[in-house]
Amino acid sequence: MNKLVIGGKYRHFKGNYYRVEGTAKDSESGGILVLYRQLYGEGALWARPLGMFLSEVDRNKYPDADQLYRFEYVEETAQTP
Repeated sequence: MNKLVIGGKYRHFKGNYYRVEGTAKDSESGGILVLYRQLYGEGALWARPLGMFLSEVDRNKYPDADQLYRFEYVEETAQTP
């Protein structure tokens, strides 16, 4: 099972790396969003629903993906709460 680590470094299945900055509550749905920053380029901050962030790669759409999860934990880059 995939896990969420605040401050953790993750690899997206397409190859880029991101750091999880924290979580937030969606004002419309009440769902939990993961806030994550790209570790390349401009370092943009992104948000994605928790379930989607931790989900498995869609094998029908990406049959040749080399990892199981959309984002896979690589290492801790900050102390977790």
